[in-house]
Amino acid sequence: MGASAPVTGDAATAVQQWPQPSVLLIEDDAGDALLVEELVADSALKMRLQWVRSMAEAREALALETPDCVLLDLHLPDAQGLEAVSMVKSRADRVAVVVLTGLAEEETGLAAVAAGAQDYLVKGRVEPELFGRAVRYAIQRKQAEQAAVALQASQMQAQENARLERGLLPRPLLSSENVGVVARYRPGRAQALLGGDFYDIVQSADGSVHALIGDVSGHGPDEAALGVALRIAWRTLVLSGVTGPEQIGRLEEIMLAERAQPYVFATLTSLTVPAGARHVRLMRAGHPGMLLRTGDGRVEWVETAGGPALGVVPGVLRWPVEEVPLPPGSALVLFTDGLFEGHVGKGRARLGEEGLLGLAREMAGLAPEIFVDTLIQRAEDLADSQGGLADDVAVVHLQWGVDGIGEDG
Repeated sequence: MGASAPVTGDAATAVQQWPQPSVLLIEDDAGDALLVEELVADSALKMRLQWVRSMAEAREALALETPDCVLLDLHLPDAQGLEAVSMVKSRADRVAVVVLTGLAEEETGLAAVAAGAQDYLVKGRVEPELFGRAVRYAIQRKQAEQAAVALQASQMQAQENARLERGLLPRPLLSSENVGVVARYRPGRAQALLGGDFYDIVQSADGSVHALIGDVSGHGPDEAALGVALRIAWRTLVLSGVTGPEQIGRLEEIMLAERAQPYVFATLTSLTVPAGARHVRLMRAGHPGMLLRTGDGRVEWVETAGGPALGVVPGVLRWPVEEVPLPPGSALVLFTDGLFEGHVGKGRARLGEEGLLGLAREMAGLAPEIFVDTLIQRAEDLADSQGGLADDVAVVHLQWGVDGIGEDG
């Protein structure tokens, strides 16, 4: 085997900077294995070479360490032809594969590349410099393939997130300018996708304003899809004139039919402010209370009687309708429990409802958007020592004109 020319200049620098790859040689012929060892010794690209004689030995080696590249003979005692490529890929799909073929097997080499190998080399016809370059390029091609797959997965995830966002976070359907809405949604720290929190705001033909906020237990695409189904069903029921406990009962029926697992449940608050009224009608299904911001700068906690979360006690219509006065210029702040369940400091103590109310009172005079953003940010800051808020957070701030609740502007 002839000696290769010395590597100089930029090429030498590039070789020196390239990290030393680990290579697994799967070859049953000792003579061919010796040829590969000589190529490795003479190549400018220094490698760590491990030699095994069969696919069985290769499986053991791959279980202990994942190499950067596999040099694969297609005529093994326990694997022949493209079967050998498939077996390696099934064990180490992220590893670059370079097939070793005989002089008369170039078509087989091309078929191996089509089957997922990164390259092929003809035994006895490869110089050290070409050999090192082939290994390096095979590793780079495999890395590029993986990056392309990751990019595609990221793009698909972004598209799925956008679809979920359109379903979970709709535009308010309002005909009056007298109602101001600020809505925010932030996935928890471990979530790439939106979770099962959802909300909606609709104004019906008679001028009444309806609002919903809810939370499906758990995280993931199934929970998010269920949240979308409940949100769309609620809007349909409102526009169809279905209100009161019957509305919540219908939502529970839908949830029971759509949930992926029998233990999944959902909490929600549904409210209505009739046109021209100075009160709000509330129904709570296992959901936390809300904040009432009054026109004179006070912030109070509102928690009315409620019924069970959807799916916990199926078929039991126990969701009372409660009325709460709304002074002129009032605002209601609805939220999911992720806003106050974050840990405070380094211990196990949580912010809790009292802590959230205290934060809200500290910023009582802020404008709606600043109030909502600051409230979420303060809750996140308090949980920062433990990685931030773990659960999803949805917040909806509803404010009516100072001249009267529900009056047209």
